Amino acid sequence: MNRSSTLIFLVFLGLFGSCSSPTNYDILIKNGYVLDGSGKKGFVGDVGINADTIAAMGDLKDALGRLEIDAAGLTVAPGFINMLSWANVSLIEDGRSQGDIRQGVTLEVMGEGHSMGPLNETMANEMKEGQQSITYDIPWNTLGGYLNFMEEKGVSTNIASFVGNATVREYVMGYDNRIPTDQELAQMENLVAQAMEEGAVGLSTSLIYVPSGHAQTPEIIALAKVASKYNGMYISHIRDEEGKLLEAVQELITIAEQASIPAEIYHFKASGTANWHLLDSAIQLIDTARKKGLPITTDMYMYNASSTGLNVLLPAWAKEGGHNSTITLMKQPAKRTKMIAEIDFHVPPENILLVGFRNKEMRTLIGKTLAEVAAERGKTARETVADLIYEDDSRIQVVYFSMSEENIKKKLALPYMAICSDAGSYTNEGVFLEQSTHPRAYGSFARLLGHFVREEKVISLEDAIYKLTTLPATNLKLKKRGALKEGFFADVVLFNADSITDNATYKEPHQYATGMIHVLVNGVPVLRNGEHTGALPGRFVKGPGYSQDN
Repeated sequence: MNRSSTLIFLVFLGLFGSCSSPTNYDILIKNGYVLDGSGKKGFVGDVGINADTIAAMGDLKDALGRLEIDAAGLTVAPGFINMLSWANVSLIEDGRSQGDIRQGVTLEVMGEGHSMGPLNETMANEMKEGQQSITYDIPWNTLGGYLNFMEEKGVSTNIASFVGNATVREYVMGYDNRIPTDQELAQMENLVAQAMEEGAVGLSTSLIYVPSGHAQTPEIIALAKVASKYNGMYISHIRDEEGKLLEAVQELITIAEQASIPAEIYHFKASGTANWHLLDSAIQLIDTARKKGLPITTDMYMYNASSTGLNVLLPAWAKEGGHNSTITLMKQPAKRTKMIAEIDFHVPPENILLVGFRNKEMRTLIGKTLAEVAAERGKTARETVADLIYEDDSRIQVVYFSMSEENIKKKLALPYMAICSDAGSYTNEGVFLEQSTHPRAYGSFARLLGHFVREEKVISLEDAIYKLTTLPATNLKLKKRGALKEGFFADVVLFNADSITDNATYKEPHQYATGMIHVLVNGVPVLRNGEHTGALPGRFVKGPGYSQDN
């Protein structure tokens, strides 16, 4: 080819290139303020998605999408991670996860102390007996079996779980309050190893409850060492959040150090007015440990009230053998009298709100305080606690107003603080309306972005997104989750930072948050223009120790 022919050919190639078709994506998000989850300032630009994966980011103005979403005026971010979710049962009833999806949650991390496996026959029967408004069959007997069951059944959010020490302890030892034999400890270690190979993200404890709290520190260290071998995390509802908070934080630090494992404190707080001042010292303990190289982190929900059972007020010996044992003791007059005398109120009865009963006839008490019910019955508050638990034959779900708003802001500013709901994910209709709940079930994440970021300006929007996404994903060692990056799974949220709001209240908690416009899970739109699409693309997100053989 001569020189003139070469020039003509090159001109032809240039013309052909200029007429080539634009890049096509399955979904093209255009003109949004993109925050990648790193905590850094974002950029106005585009995100291209193919199948379940982020394919490109930046200026994609010449691209086309089979589905195009105009994100002008919206923030585009990775899907949020709920570090403490109790959606394990609510998702069986309704896999759409409406309460959390409408806040941008795309991964529910479950298993606080108790997990949905492993189960033996006795445990499965007890789980069936304890069912309340939501009833379900139990076709699984391992934690991996439960998570696979949920994925196959269909869920809108991704799901993951810790394996609970209470569950493996009950499997091996029931509710016995003693040190395990060497053989029993070895069996518990094997159960933890099995769960980690099935995809658990780590080991959890909930040490104010039984039988989790029956475990002494050396036993927990032994199980945590197993989780560490699989590169997992140890996470704990620590042994005390009140007067012995510092000792409880130190126990977690000791476990992390001796087991060589990252550790996180569930819903980190100082509970009870007399203990609020302890938070600073607890933070100092954590900061000192972190400076020594120990990877200690925390998570929190965005309210000054907690929620758990009314039965936590009972003395330890009354709860030792589990709920059925408590009821048996209450039938013995001398034991009942002793139990009532030793009930310990860490908050006054007027600050205890009744929100959940097993007995339908007792649900007329929902929304009343313990003080109000005691006055109506002409009984003392202590007598009323025992009466209600016995009559309902359940632990009774309540809300305790026990925390400091100032401490909430202080905790939120910590660089290692992730976010949780510590609640189920509900639909505000049907069976879910038979009980009340804590507003955190519908509002924790929206409250962070609306109240604490936009209104109170406690932290920046960029930092909040980091706490919701990259921070927990990194702590959990999840692959290709928790960030907007090319090659990562397309868990993406689009929300209006100027209007996102939590609407749930303590009196009327079953109200969805507003301001979340679009949510994609694994590249599938689950929320479009603020409405649920009905899609169920959620997956079982496996921990770093997952073995393909399981």
